[in-house]
Amino acid sequence: MTQTASSSTAQAKQSSELPTTPIEETRTVSPRADLIAAFAWMIFGAAVLIGSLRMDRLEKQDINPYTAPGLLPGLLGIVTVLLGFLLALRSWRRFAAHAGEAAVATPATSSVEKKRIVLVVGLCVVFAVGLVGHGLPFWVAAALFVTIAILSLQHVQRKAAGESLTLAIFCKTVAVGLGAGIVITLVFQELFLVHLP
Repeated sequence: MTQTASSSTAQAKQSSELPTTPIEETRTVSPRADLIAAFAWMIFGAAVLIGSLRMDRLEKQDINPYTAPGLLPGLLGIVTVLLGFLLALRSWRRFAAHAGEAAVATPATSSVEKKRIVLVVGLCVVFAVGLVGHGLPFWVAAALFVTIAILSLQHVQRKAAGESLTLAIFCKTVAVGLGAGIVITLVFQELFLVHLP
């Protein structure tokens, strides 16, 4: 009986000393930080919406309403305000649910998150500087960007879970990238009448 208890204690100690994987390194964000971020996003969205409403509509030139200046920024401003409101609502519910508990300090941004931020910024720079306007049609460049971004960002998760990239996942990612590239191109060229490179 004593040997069994000691062996279980040793196993528990060994399991606690095992290195944690990136999946286990969850970053807890406090409801207060989420609420502050939500109000910041709502203010930013409202500023974008107000700026778009103050833009000249060029009504005297009899242009298509779908191509009026400020239409797309106005829509993005409305979406930003709505998403900020949803974030504020969720953070307020979390804040109310944990009102009696002690505040937990938010850990610093992990190295994995920093690498993801650098990766996203690098992909955006490569897309804007290296792909667009250098001979490739816009829908091809957009499809490549979306496909590579999905594969790159999910690589860390697959590696931590011990999973490999399968042919089905690759084909699905390529299909999503092609669909996104084609839809984005059609929306801007046919709906907003924007000439794309």
